[in-house]
Amino acid sequence: MLRRRINACAAVLAVTLALPLLYGCGGGGGSPNPVDSDRAREYLKAVLDTWKKGESIDSLKTGSPAITAQDFDWLAGASLVDYEVAGEGTPIDANLRVPVKLTVRSKGKETKKSVSYLVTTSPAVTVFRDFKK
Repeated sequence: MLRRRINACAAVLAVTLALPLLYGCGGGGGSPNPVDSDRAREYLKAVLDTWKKGESIDSLKTGSPAITAQDFDWLAGASLVDYEVAGEGTPIDANLRVPVKLTVRSKGKETKKSVSYLVTTSPAVTVFRDFKK
């Protein structure tokens, strides 16, 4: 259990340190890569289907394309019982913000949550749980 928490914390730290790179902190003054909304929705579905099948979050990194994903419930060992994408999403810079209704099971208890994911399609494919409401 402790090892799982340490691994989850290490993954969160890695994602946190990588975020500035995804947002282009190079100071080039250019605009971010526009998000491909259709592909972003496909990638989000692939991520959620992977979680629902009980696979690890790291298994997404070996696919084509490789996907970097972050979801604290998944990292903490919760299983995804079901999900519903609740809209087409809103483009925000290089991301598509997509609302999703999740049903997760943790410690034998099911919980329904309304969340959003930020999906980036270029230069890398990322799917991160949005912490803003």
